[in-house]
Amino acid sequence: MKKVFILFFAVFLIGCESSEKKHEEELNTVAKDTYAFFEEFTDQKTGLTSDRVDVRDHIDKAGHTSPTNIAMYILSTVSAVDLDVISREEGQEKIAATLDTLQEMDTWNGLYYNWYYINSGEIMSDWGQFISMVDNGWLTASLIIAGEYFDGLNAQSSDLVDKMNYRSLYDEDHDLFRGGYDVAEQKMTDHHYGTFYSETRMTSYLAIGKGDVPEKHWWAMNRTQLPSDTWQSQIPEGEKVTYDGTELYQGHYEYEDITFVPSWGGSMFEGLMPALILDEIQLAEKGLGLNNARHVEAQIKYAEINDLNAWGLSPAATLNGYSEFGVPEMGISGYESQSTVTPHASFLALDYDSDAVMSNLKKLREYDIYGEYGYYDSVNLKTETVAQSYLALDQGMIMLAIANYLNDGVIRESFHNTEIGSNPEHLLKKEDFLIN
Repeated sequence: MKKVFILFFAVFLIGCESSEKKHEEELNTVAKDTYAFFEEFTDQKTGLTSDRVDVRDHIDKAGHTSPTNIAMYILSTVSAVDLDVISREEGQEKIAATLDTLQEMDTWNGLYYNWYYINSGEIMSDWGQFISMVDNGWLTASLIIAGEYFDGLNAQSSDLVDKMNYRSLYDEDHDLFRGGYDVAEQKMTDHHYGTFYSETRMTSYLAIGKGDVPEKHWWAMNRTQLPSDTWQSQIPEGEKVTYDGTELYQGHYEYEDITFVPSWGGSMFEGLMPALILDEIQLAEKGLGLNNARHVEAQIKYAEINDLNAWGLSPAATLNGYSEFGVPEMGISGYESQSTVTPHASFLALDYDSDAVMSNLKKLREYDIYGEYGYYDSVNLKTETVAQSYLALDQGMIMLAIANYLNDGVIRESFHNTEIGSNPEHLLKKEDFLIN
C-alpha cells in the first residue's frame, strides 16, 4: 500500500511540473506575441507607441500617444528583455530613443500633456492641453524602473523624473491631488482623487517617495465613503482608526461573504494595475495585498453567479470605442458588467490565482480572441462579439504581469530598489484593512 501511495504521489508531482511548464511556455508565447505589437506600432525614430490599433477589416493605427502609453512601451521593453524576447542591448537602445524624445517634448512643470503625435512628439493640441495626474504617474514609474534596470539610462531618466513636479497638482487644503490641470484654460479640475483603492494610488505613492507631497496625503484618501453617504452602492461597515496622527474611516464592503475595500467602479484595472509596480503582496499583507486577492476572488464569484462563461471585468475597447466594465457590487459607484470581459483582467490576477487565470484564458480562446499580436481587447460573452483591437495600455499590463509572474516580480523589484520606491514602504506595511 505504501509503495502504491509513493508511486501515486510521484505521478502527481510529475503531472504538476508538466502543467506548470506548459503554463510557462504559454505565457512566454503570449509575451512574445504581445511585444510584437510594440515593435510594430512604435515609431522607430521617436520611440512613441500608438494608442490603439484596430484590425477587424484592415489595420487602423492611431497617430497619437499618451504618457501612459509611453510608460507601457518602456516597461514592456524592460519586460521583453527580462523574458529574453529581445536582447539587453536592443532594449536599452529602444528606450534610449524614447528618452531622447521625452527630453524634447513640451511639458508643464516637468509633467507631460495628455496627447502627442507619435511621429513628431508634438502636442496634439486639438484634443486639449490637459495635464493628467494619473497618466504622468505611470510615466514617472516607468522612468524610475528603466533607470534602475539599465545603468546606462539612469542619468537621463533620473533627470526627467526630477523635473516632474507633482506638488503643482496637489491641493494642500484637502491633502489630495486634483485630477489634473487644463493649461489652455489655466484651471485645475474641480474634482480631487479621493478614492484610495484606485489606479491613482501608485502616483500618490511615488509622489510621496519623491518628496513632492507629504505622507499625510496617503491617509487623507477614502478607503470607503462614510456610512452616512447613502448614495454609494452599499453602506460600508468599519471603524475609525488613526495612522500617523490622521484619523480615517477604515470601512469595507461585502459581496457573497467576501469582504473588501472597494474601488470606484469595481473593475480589475483600478484595483490591481498599481500592484504591477508596488509590492503590495509582500509589504501590505493585511491591506492592499490582501484586498487585491479579494477582488480577484469576487470577480470569479460574480461570473459564477451570473452564469458567465469567463471572468475579468475591466475597462476595455469595444466595437464602437471604449467602455468601462466592472462588478457593480464591488464599486463605490459601480460600473455595469454588460457581460464584457477583457483578457488583461485575467493577467492582472496571475500573482493571486494562476490556476484560475490559465483556466480562464483557455475559456476565452473559445471566442477566437487571439490574434497576431496576442489577445484582442475584449469579448461580449452574450453576443460572442470580439473587439478586434489592441490598446497600448492593455498590452502593457499583460506584458508586465507576465514578467512579474515568471521572473519573481522583476518590475516591482526594480522599482523598490530605488529610493523613491523604498522610502514610503512603511505606509504599505502598517495599514490593516480589517477584512481578515
